[in-house]
Amino acid sequence: MHRLAVVFDCNSRLASLKAHLTGFFELDPIPLHELAEKAFDTHTLIDIDLADPAHVLQVKKWLRKKPKNSRAVFSAQIGIRHELVQARAIGATDIVDRPVNGALLFRTLSGGLAAIAVDNSISKEDLRPGLSKCIDALQDLFFAATSGNTPDLAALKKASTEIVTQIADDGVSRWLQVIRSHHSQTYQHCLLVTAVAVAFGQMLGFGQSDKQRLASAALLHDFGKALIPVEILEKPGPLDSNEMDVMRTHAERGFEALRRTSSFEREMLDLVLHHHEYLDGSGYPHGIGGGEIADIVRVITIADVYAALIERRPYKNPLPGDRAYELLQGMGTKLDADLVRAFGPLAEILR
Repeated sequence: MHRLAVVFDCNSRLASLKAHLTGFFELDPIPLHELAEKAFDTHTLIDIDLADPAHVLQVKKWLRKKPKNSRAVFSAQIGIRHELVQARAIGATDIVDRPVNGALLFRTLSGGLAAIAVDNSISKEDLRPGLSKCIDALQDLFFAATSGNTPDLAALKKASTEIVTQIADDGVSRWLQVIRSHHSQTYQHCLLVTAVAVAFGQMLGFGQSDKQRLASAALLHDFGKALIPVEILEKPGPLDSNEMDVMRTHAERGFEALRRTSSFEREMLDLVLHHHEYLDGSGYPHGIGGGEIADIVRVITIADVYAALIERRPYKNPLPGDRAYELLQGMGTKLDADLVRAFGPLAEILR
């Protein structure tokens, strides 16, 4: 049985870890007040109050001694953004959902895959490099947005390459099936948009570099949602009008946050700002239309709308692909008619 060091700051956390991890690991409990005296183990699970500055500082100092190839796995509420940001800032190599799923943690550590918040039906075979790297890239993007750092372009490009390769190998239907099991509404939506956009680009006959560009654009398009209050972002129900007004600021917030860096091409900045604009001028934030909307924005907007229709949310069931396509067609002059027509065969695959 694998030995696992667990750092905890109260007895109730240790009791929960024992209840969920017994049978998968031999636990080596380390109370937080004894942490400074302990050497770092190969794998360490850290379950502390991430809102307590003193506890966070203790762990952060200890992690400076972490050997290069060891792993510091933090337990956090995946749907609570400030916990994810704090865990990343301290030095997490992996983050698992709390309460910790022993089977998933075992697969994570033994398989060398990035931890993701999924339900128990996800098998190791589903955690292919493409999905793992996409989730890592999204976590890095959201962390960069909330911390004011520059997003990791290399990680974004690597994730884009992986998803293009994996969808070509596995097909988009399997991807969507796995993605729908992701707990976070925000992550699920970004991953669905990315998968749909890449599959659409493949159907349109795009070359490898153009499909990778689409993947990067789709992963990046909701960058500004990292700056929306989490109680609105992950609300388990429809937004009211005031909440919707706040949500609609994500395009401009994301644009302003990215504009402060010199890393991104104007095309990507334009996509983040205008992916909710419509050809008839009825979109937001600026109500632009027609020729003011770039081709890549038109493609991502269609993928964005379609993904929202087919995704599962706590307050609605996903629409079947053919019904979602009917609604897409019903948007008329808001969307590029030629692209909507070209999207039809993909919608047939996703019925």
